[in-house]
Amino acid sequence: MRLEYVDHRQDPGAWAKQLGISREAVDLYLASEVIDLHLDSYIWTRVFGYDLRERHDEGLFGARFYSQVDFPRILESQMSGGTWVITTNPARAASERATVFHDNLSNLLGIFESVSEQFAVVRSVSEYRAARARKKHAAFLAVQGGNAFDASPDVLDRVPHLAILRVTLVHLSSSSFGATSSPLRTGKDEGLTPSGREMVRRLESKKIFCDLAHVSKKGFWDAVEEHDQSMPLLVTHTGVSGAFEHWRNLDDDQLRAVADSGGTVGIMYQSSFLGDPYLGGSAARVVDHIEHVIKTVGEDHVSLGSDWDGAILPPRDLRSPLELPRLVDIMLSRGLSTDAVQKVLGQSFLRVVAAVRG
Repeated sequence: MRLEYVDHRQDPGAWAKQLGISREAVDLYLASEVIDLHLDSYIWTRVFGYDLRERHDEGLFGARFYSQVDFPRILESQMSGGTWVITTNPARAASERATVFHDNLSNLLGIFESVSEQFAVVRSVSEYRAARARKKHAAFLAVQGGNAFDASPDVLDRVPHLAILRVTLVHLSSSSFGATSSPLRTGKDEGLTPSGREMVRRLESKKIFCDLAHVSKKGFWDAVEEHDQSMPLLVTHTGVSGAFEHWRNLDDDQLRAVADSGGTVGIMYQSSFLGDPYLGGSAARVVDHIEHVIKTVGEDHVSLGSDWDGAILPPRDLRSPLELPRLVDIMLSRGLSTDAVQKVLGQSFLRVVAAVRG
């Protein structure tokens, strides 16, 4: 199955004009590795059969909550790679989650296989490079909500080797592994449980990143204490409190911990976390958070982690991958170097993955 799309590489100037940005920004974007650390679109396939292989419009709510990403728009945007997420339903009985996870993993792999001429599931940077050499979008796979493995962490042993790049220990609710950062959490922040600490060790022993997005502040520091010091830390989709104070965002000490490990932080596009709580803000707020990370710990430790299709309200001018060059235009206008922009777009993430998986 081959998907049709507009190839903006044939007329970059027209794309720049369409977006109202500089040709320089589009040219730099097209010359870069562009990788999103957190794409949640598969959740809508599960909920109501949203076909990732079809091009969709902006849905019932104007690209709010869902209908932000699909495979044709990924190809048209020239997004070179992304981490595609299987999100755990915490309301499901723990005894059922492992089976459902494996079913979803098999289904998602099947979807990618059906478009294998243009997409490839990858497990390492070397596989990413091979996919890109064949002009394919390189898809890493991940799990949001370690409570998929609540009933038995041994379920991970049945996952094909390196098939999963990373796992968030918790999501919007606490689990047997520890406390969420969400204010919906009941009780005080107890951090990671003993089984949560064990899960950190188990994941890293399998070269699976323990993603520290969504975990409580104490849980974050528990994981930092427990994790393999030779591995970079990864927080795939978050804001930063130095740009806007919010329960979902990392503070500067947390940024320094990630940077000291050689890791990276993906900036997400949920407007209320960025500082625009009403009706979606602007892509400039995303760059505010990127800039704060750069000023605090340097340009090697910040990436893009949109959380598109994760029931978010994205900026009005960043509702789909087709508008990503706007971020480049803003970064250039604020004086970021070409090297810094390319690190944000994808190089920093690739460096982190290569450090663990080659």
